[in-house]
Amino acid sequence: MATTTIKEVTNYLETIAPKSYQESYDNCGLLTGDPIWEVKGILVTLDCIESIVDEAIATKCNLIVAHHPILFRGLKKLNGQNYVERTIIKAIKNDIAIYAIHTNLDNVSTGVNKKIADKIGLINVSVLQPKTGTLMKLTTFIPIDKKEEVVKALHSAGAGNIGNYQNCSFQIVGEGTFQPNEKASPTIGRKGKLEKVQEVRVEILFATNLKSKILTALKETHPYEEVAYYLHSLENENQGVGAGMIGELEKPMELLPFLNGLKSIMNTSCIRYTSPTGSKIKRVAICGGAGSFLLPQAIAAKADIFISADFKYHEFFDADGKIVVADIGHYESEQYTKDLLSEVLNEKFTTFATTFSKTNTNPISYI
Repeated sequence: MATTTIKEVTNYLETIAPKSYQESYDNCGLLTGDPIWEVKGILVTLDCIESIVDEAIATKCNLIVAHHPILFRGLKKLNGQNYVERTIIKAIKNDIAIYAIHTNLDNVSTGVNKKIADKIGLINVSVLQPKTGTLMKLTTFIPIDKKEEVVKALHSAGAGNIGNYQNCSFQIVGEGTFQPNEKASPTIGRKGKLEKVQEVRVEILFATNLKSKILTALKETHPYEEVAYYLHSLENENQGVGAGMIGELEKPMELLPFLNGLKSIMNTSCIRYTSPTGSKIKRVAICGGAGSFLLPQAIAAKADIFISADFKYHEFFDADGKIVVADIGHYESEQYTKDLLSEVLNEKFTTFATTFSKTNTNPISYI
């Protein structure tokens, strides 16, 4: 029977939520363990604490996939003086790998916030605050008779996707000139002779995490010995990547019935919320985890309610009668991330068990 390594699992997860999409303060990736270890079982959890490592040992799982990183800052000592150090020590002693997939999973359009949107029943969803700095542009020059083949390969590698549109590019015909030297092996033309060739200039956008894949596709299909191309980093907003999400209910609802339904859906006994604005709830903005930084974007997007967590007292005033803020709790807002990760892993890997953690890691209780 074929075996699967930890690296194969983490590489797959990073095709879904590239590490380049994590925020600068975050610490995603493999935190403990050796990438070449064979995976015997995966335990999926929201947080990785000591009791989760105990559960992994009991269920014979040697890879823990957690949403929140147990390590946010560097450790200066490792002697078990706090829960972070004890968790890491126990994982290392028992040959258990810990992998964190945090703000990169928050920031993809199929990630944490999409799962919340699906649970609430939102339609017409989009990213609330699209991320910049995650797009590049490739410009290359292709002989006319090879243009279709090369462009098709670039599209297959993931280039040319803009919002709801695929296979996007800009193309213009021009004349390319080159003169092969004595060491060259030209596809077109002869050594020492200036050549003039009808070429197509192709410009195409792609996500930065696909750079290696795009260049491989270009060089494997382009007929020239030396492929001419330019790469430019872009500051355009990437509509498929970013913080939060906004969508609509199929039918408008009064505030209190909506909040009561939300309590049931998100399995919480407590929602902190601001005064009603007088409008029914139709447009809904969401952000799993601490999302107060997105309140201005939710207001600008004309959301009727913003559902998130970890609002401080004075931040509730910022609703200013323009929107309802509903704080449902950090753990509660992200609890379905475990479902998301389990679904993703079970769909891809079938040679070992992916176990859904039964441990409630929420550090907060309500009375």
